[in-house]
Amino acid sequence: MTVFRPCGPVFDPGAAERAREPLAEAAGAEGWQPTLDAAWPQLAPVFGASPYLAGLARRRPQSLHLILETRPDQRLADLLAETGALTGGADEVRVPLRRLKADLHLLTALADLGGVWDLDAVTGALSRFADAAAQCALRAVAHDQRERGRLLSAPDADNPVPGLFGLAMGKHGAFELNYSSDIDLSLFYDPDAVAAVLPEGTEVQRFVDRMAQAMATLLQERTADGYVFRVDLRLRPDPSSTPPVIATQRALAYYESVGQNWERAAFIKARPVIGDMAEAKAFLKALVPFVWRRSLDYQAILDIQSIKRQIHVHKTGDGLEAAGANVKLGRGGIREIEFYTQTQQLILGGRDRTLRSPRTLDALAALAAAGHVPQAVAAELSAAYGRLRGLEHRIQMLDDEQTHVLPVDPVRRGMVAALAGEGDLAGFDASVEALLTGVNHRYGELFEGEETLASPYGSLVFTGVENDPETLLTLSRMGFSDPANVADTIRSWHHGRIPATRSERGRELFTRLAPRLLTAVAETGTPDAAFRRFAVFFSALSAGVQVQALFLNQPALFAMVLGVLAYAPRLARTLGRYPAALDSMLDSRFQTPLGANTGLFDQMAEEARTAPDFEAAMNAVRRLHRDQMFRIGIQTLTGRIEPDEAGRAHTALADAVIAALAPVATAEAVRQGGTLHGGSLAVVALGKAGSREMTAASDLDLMTVYEAPPEAATDAKGWAAGVFYSRLTQRLIAALSAHTAEGRLYEVDMRLRPGASKGPVSLRLSAVAEYYAQEADTWEFMALTRARVVWSDDPEFAARTTATLEAILRRPRPGIDVAADARRMRDLMARERPGQGPWDLKLAPGGQVDAEFVAQVRQLASAAQGGPLTVSTLAALKDDPALAEAWRLQQALNQVLGAAFDEKPDPQGEPEGLRALLATAGGCKTFGQLEKRLASVRKRARAAFERVLKPVRDGL
Repeated sequence: MTVFRPCGPVFDPGAAERAREPLAEAAGAEGWQPTLDAAWPQLAPVFGASPYLAGLARRRPQSLHLILETRPDQRLADLLAETGALTGGADEVRVPLRRLKADLHLLTALADLGGVWDLDAVTGALSRFADAAAQCALRAVAHDQRERGRLLSAPDADNPVPGLFGLAMGKHGAFELNYSSDIDLSLFYDPDAVAAVLPEGTEVQRFVDRMAQAMATLLQERTADGYVFRVDLRLRPDPSSTPPVIATQRALAYYESVGQNWERAAFIKARPVIGDMAEAKAFLKALVPFVWRRSLDYQAILDIQSIKRQIHVHKTGDGLEAAGANVKLGRGGIREIEFYTQTQQLILGGRDRTLRSPRTLDALAALAAAGHVPQAVAAELSAAYGRLRGLEHRIQMLDDEQTHVLPVDPVRRGMVAALAGEGDLAGFDASVEALLTGVNHRYGELFEGEETLASPYGSLVFTGVENDPETLLTLSRMGFSDPANVADTIRSWHHGRIPATRSERGRELFTRLAPRLLTAVAETGTPDAAFRRFAVFFSALSAGVQVQALFLNQPALFAMVLGVLAYAPRLARTLGRYPAALDSMLDSRFQTPLGANTGLFDQMAEEARTAPDFEAAMNAVRRLHRDQMFRIGIQTLTGRIEPDEAGRAHTALADAVIAALAPVATAEAVRQGGTLHGGSLAVVALGKAGSREMTAASDLDLMTVYEAPPEAATDAKGWAAGVFYSRLTQRLIAALSAHTAEGRLYEVDMRLRPGASKGPVSLRLSAVAEYYAQEADTWEFMALTRARVVWSDDPEFAARTTATLEAILRRPRPGIDVAADARRMRDLMARERPGQGPWDLKLAPGGQVDAEFVAQVRQLASAAQGGPLTVSTLAALKDDPALAEAWRLQQALNQVLGAAFDEKPDPQGEPEGLRALLATAGGCKTFGQLEKRLASVRKRARAAFERVLKPVRDGL
């Protein structure tokens, strides 16, 4: 009888006795009671701590008997032989495979816990059975396909489908499977070889995929007899976008072009295990240059090191507790030892073949022998690896779950301790914590001093094909609502699915950028929105090396861009649709004070003038306009310019756009109708464009006026002057407002012109003067106080137009009560368009309209008395400080909101970062203080409005 030593104290005597009763009954009936009695001191601690193993023994007492009566090595050989001898299809092998797996699990556990097998023997037994089971499954599904006439090759136990093969990856490939491990299989095929054994017309890809799915189902489907192995087919090229089985040439092309260093590390352990062994060996031979590079540049070495550096190792050893510790993926766990080993293998193994062992302990020994790792460190890590793997097995023996986490519950953790031979839970916990701390300390020494690729929030590991649990916890701490989706997106970028990461250099840069990206996004306070908008922008880049290098070298710029993406959907949309807008940040003029002559407006005019046609001119202006709007928006949101500066900048840009496009519109009108001799045109801005107080959201209020001899007509089509200048104005409106491939510039509103929508689009200057002398209402005079000539093809006509507009404003209007008219209009507006809450900065009582009405009334009064005229709202309010303060505050807030949003939001629902920006723009420390200040300022402004524009009681 095999002698097992007791693994430790009996954790739960009651559970052990409950397991013994059915075993004793079976042993008595079958005549092996003495064997059971002799072995019980060794079995009781196992069954008292492991419900799973006790259940296996109860269900299969005959298997327990064989284990006790047969040497473990012989029993393993028998199980492998029985598995290899299974024949028939899936239905014939399904039950025996599961029973053999149960027998293997019981054998392996007892040999492990009883000290008969060491770690190599335990993992070797599990791996060899996995080989046999996978081979059996492939034979069975091939048998079924052959029976259905879908496979024409002769039965061959060693090569069921010529051309189709599978590689054991990960721990399976290295003969290091853990107790409840799944098996990682990568399946490949030679299309020509497989097609040769299929009926004519069969779709090869569909056939091999069906084979893979059937084989996986046979192994992992849970039945009354359990399951064999969970199967993971994802260690193949880009698994989320490729079929389960990959053609060999396609796979080789992938690894040569976008294969990543973690995939190189995965292939260190790859081993042919099922199917066409000749094809499998040829495939692995072809991959040798990919896995083992003889020469590596500095960036490639950094990228390999990144496999390790993505794990958080700051404050090494701090906070490591046994309860809840993940002995595989957590700090101080198995993965750290594997990464410690594999990263050095990848760097050094290209030149030294002795370092290429697939097995972790062998590779550590080879690294030490070659002098790359101190002998003492290799011995320490090897011993830790053995103990951690033992703990991993005992955790999984509780319930046969694929978990690596020591239970938080002290009762269940006590079971693990008992299986590990520890009766004192406190002592067990202390030893585990010391073990994890030691490994984590050694891990932290590797590449010490290199740039960390973790985050202050924790580890950020995006290697492999499944989400790392520690990384998901990190992303949760960062505030992401769907960490798995974020991790999947980052991993897809690592796979080169977007142009920015399609090149090897792009992927290497992204490895360094990713943790900075996620940390910076988290610090915006709105990580979901910021990451989503960054993803739109980043995915749209046509190439990513320059941009990523820029972000890495200029972290302040990177943070600025992410802030824009987080708080400013308007600018984020610009970056998303037109990533080239980022190039404006590389322009030396981007940070130049806005008042300086940078030459940009001259460049805009020149590019419009030299464009080959009307649309090309519009697109050229739109590109430069977009860059400048982006620049002004960034400088507004970062506080680099004051609100009044932003207003002047937006207006100067609008003036430049009109100055660039008006000659183009003129040329287009001439092209269509011919030249008009003797005429002149002026473009007049009104509203905020006229007063130089525009925001990013402002439209253009315009009118055009002209002068021409009465008999003037175009030389080609005989258009009268009125027709010509109307057509020219329509071309200008189209140039300013039409959507093109490069977007749109402005909404254009012509309704403030004399006659509004009833009159012609363009008016003679004399007709303008006549209209205001005879027909205009008070509101039209109020609008005219902000009129400003912004372009003319004749400077003398521009001056005459300005003089005419001033004369109109100064002309006496006897019997007209301007203040009363203005109050009636404001009251009508309040009834028909009331303010929509406290953040309606325009229409709320005490809002900007109140201040503007008073300013315009003041201007008309000054004009009538011969006083100075100004288009500036603030200048006109010099005698009304409460209204001036209210207008200035709300204009400052409008500049921020206009830069950030297309539609004005309620800031209460926006991220804290945006509210902080608004508070700063409003001269307050907090958003709450801003709200109080806004309410107070508005209240005083409304009172001032009431004093200047008193209510009117009509009819009295």
